[in-house]
Amino acid sequence: MDLHTIDSVEMPRTRADLAGLCATDGVMAGGTWLMSEPQLHLRRIIDLSAMDWPALTITEAGLEIAATCSISTLLAATYPPEWAAVGVFRQAAQALLASFKIWQNATIGGNICLGFPAGAMISMASALDAELLVWKADGTDLRCSTNEFVTGIARTILRPGDVLRSIRLPAAALRQPATLRKIAMSPLGRSGAVVIGRATPTGIVVSVTAATDVPYVIATDSDDPADVVAQVYSSIPAHAYYSDPHGEAGWRRQVTGVLTRAVVVELTGSGRMEGGRS
Repeated sequence: MDLHTIDSVEMPRTRADLAGLCATDGVMAGGTWLMSEPQLHLRRIIDLSAMDWPALTITEAGLEIAATCSISTLLAATYPPEWAAVGVFRQAAQALLASFKIWQNATIGGNICLGFPAGAMISMASALDAELLVWKADGTDLRCSTNEFVTGIARTILRPGDVLRSIRLPAAALRQPATLRKIAMSPLGRSGAVVIGRATPTGIVVSVTAATDVPYVIATDSDDPADVVAQVYSSIPAHAYYSDPHGEAGWRRQVTGVLTRAVVVELTGSGRMEGGRS
């Protein structure tokens, strides 16, 4: 896509170079969405690739993912063998309405910043207790959860001049088995509902995205499929499910229960529940 309204492309190398960003500046990580359609309100592109942030940083505390880390880089890395949840990375990538070719440039941060319900990196981050670091335009830092970051369909807490710097996944969540289920109205269509389950010592944590206008994370106190489904239904208000060409609200609610049951059955049937639960 030719962005004919763009007058310049800037390559910032330090945080100081990001000062003065405004609503007519397009902050770009991979650019796969930015370049996919006209951006008539933009006059300048701010290319974050020049910041040269380390894509992935593995520590005892967990995994720090730079906002500019590509999906392919996330999938290709080698992780500690005890991090049972990393299989969700590929499952989330495969839930995206994008081919593996797009993974080379599409970024974790870019997908999250779009705030789309079907953003599968939002699904992954919310399910694994991610902490997002936002560089605020006033020079301060803000740390928040994915649920706090995404405020509606294609809406986030970001304001002009704010930049998502990184996504931190805690080791405790990464050590817990997790699995993803999704459904779409057509075999290659946009996700109508995405459910990720994570097994903890006290029950199943369920993340629901795509079916709802914002991510929902429900920490249940059970590993019984019927109990978990009931807790998920009671925790998500009816108005949170929405209708669009990719699915009607009532259908989204119904399949959320079906997918929740499936992830619980897989996790409890695998014998991998922490603390000896099965």
